[in-house]
Amino acid sequence: MDTVNDILTNASDFVWGPWLLIPLLLLTGLYLTVLLRGLQVRRFRLAFWLAFFKRSDGGAEGDISHYQALATALAATVGVGNIAGVATAIALGGPGAVLWMWVTGMLGMATKYSEAFLGVRFRRADAVGEQSGGPMYYLRHGIKGPLGVFLGGFFAIAGAIAAFGIGNMTQANTVAANVNDEWGVPTWATGAIITLLTAAVILGGIKNIGRVTAAFVPVMIVLYVLGAAAVLAFNIGEVPAALGLIFTDAFTGTAATGGFAGAAVAAAIRYGVARGIFSNESGLGTGGIAAAAAKTTHPVRQALVSMTQTFIDTLVVVSFTALTIIVTGVWKEAGKDDAAKFTGRAFDEGLPGDWGSVIVTISVIFFAYSTVLGWSYYGERCMVYLFGRRSVLPYRLLFIAVVYVGSTTTLTTVWTFSDVMNGLMALPNLVGLLILSPLVYRETRDYFRDRPRETEAEPAQR
Repeated sequence: MDTVNDILTNASDFVWGPWLLIPLLLLTGLYLTVLLRGLQVRRFRLAFWLAFFKRSDGGAEGDISHYQALATALAATVGVGNIAGVATAIALGGPGAVLWMWVTGMLGMATKYSEAFLGVRFRRADAVGEQSGGPMYYLRHGIKGPLGVFLGGFFAIAGAIAAFGIGNMTQANTVAANVNDEWGVPTWATGAIITLLTAAVILGGIKNIGRVTAAFVPVMIVLYVLGAAAVLAFNIGEVPAALGLIFTDAFTGTAATGGFAGAAVAAAIRYGVARGIFSNESGLGTGGIAAAAAKTTHPVRQALVSMTQTFIDTLVVVSFTALTIIVTGVWKEAGKDDAAKFTGRAFDEGLPGDWGSVIVTISVIFFAYSTVLGWSYYGERCMVYLFGRRSVLPYRLLFIAVVYVGSTTTLTTVWTFSDVMNGLMALPNLVGLLILSPLVYRETRDYFRDRPRETEAEPAQR
């Protein structure tokens, strides 16, 4: 097992190292931002209106509404990475890593827009009429010849396998461990409950997943943000200094303080970018899978909705997590081995009584469970691409069974394995985004050119 773990660790270090995926993801986001002329800023008002007020295009093809597609994507991405991942970034890269997470989020909005646009643009109906889309389809049908076939198949295989790691076992294990630590509930009992709840939702397909996530994703985000806001309110005098620390340390590094060893600028950039990408998944291609299920009259409309997911995930939820960790000062004492506990300690120290750890534990339950639901759909669509509709039920049943295994098993290599598989998803997707970027640019330009009154007036009509 140690040999396997060493191999996976070396593979992960290579794929996510400073010479491959991190610069490729960052530069792709920058390129798409420039190509689309800062669309994530210029059209954010319209995107927000389409997501939360318009919600769907009546009569359009698709399985779920704009909002339900957004909720499904948020369910998959707002996970334990928003709690433990942010803490790890600060532990290894210092407070300055947060600024680079924000940069990644802003650039990632353009990447997410492009993924969602292509996901809808190249979607196909399966044997029962459900829409299937995502990188496997836009790689296969957007890039002609053997290269497109290879990239599409490669992504689908990686996605179907990755869903069992980062979207299943690691999430279930995190919930079971946290509930056991907080309330002493045996992991087998927690695992059984999560397994039954997962079965009740995913066996109903995307329409059921969309309804469930649309109902509880806003609740879980609001609960967590309100808890973090309370921490900041009780420590309001420290907030300006915390913001200043984020900006200064992003370019100067962090001096050693207490038990904290200090971090160089390079570490702040590396871990900020890496954890930012893990948090919002921009570049992995998963957003295009959820977007393809939406009822929408044009790819641009759902793509605008989808890019708000990155904003909510990274520029809202991640920001609140980071500020609670910094204002309470817990980042100064903890070593990197207990970085994942930063957030719980920050809530405990920032709030009166014992409510802090309870809020974090409940948030972990919601965040992890929602990720399981979202990724079950991602893996299922990859299987449909590879083997057709007949693979759906067996895949769902296996996915449900693995939830219980993940809850009750000590995971040693699954996190590293998940990192590798996510990287293998991102590589073909990024190649596809760069090759198909002229198409995204042309059709986006044409949409806004042909509908100037509609696109500018809609928010005012609500």
